[in-house]
Amino acid sequence: MYLAELNIAHGKDSIESPLLTDFRNNVDRINALAEAQDGFVWRLQEENGDATAIQAFDNPNMLVNMSVWKTKEDLFKYVYETQHIEILKRKKEWFHHIKEMSMVFWYIEETHVPTVAEAKIRLEYLRKHGETPYAFSFKSKFTIAEAKEYKPIV
Repeated sequence: MYLAELNIAHGKDSIESPLLTDFRNNVDRINALAEAQDGFVWRLQEENGDATAIQAFDNPNMLVNMSVWKTKEDLFKYVYETQHIEILKRKKEWFHHIKEMSMVFWYIEETHVPTVAEAKIRLEYLRKHGETPYAFSFKSKFTIAEAKEYKPIV
């Protein structure tokens, strides 16, 4: 099984605004960096190569990023041990703080391509129920076996 992840960001303005120019100008570079990492499998994108125009929420300034990795450790290395960290450190320049969880992980079959709708369900589950094998974050150490056995609360 692989690890799917969704993270969302609430832009301080639209993606086309001058305020987000530096962010926008780094999207292709950071996406290429992700794709070059060990353990990278897939990422959500449109025909233009990124996901900044995908409207997953009512708020047009809410951006989504979704990807699949072979392991949580592979994702962690990309997020915190590559040039991606430079962009992460600048997040406050471009995005509002989201009080609720804004990132969620879950395990998927290797042949499955996750959808935004599925990811939103996992994020909402994490927000409502906290860390479980069904929906979790870097803080948790749930195993694939635990995820397979876990029965989500309906």
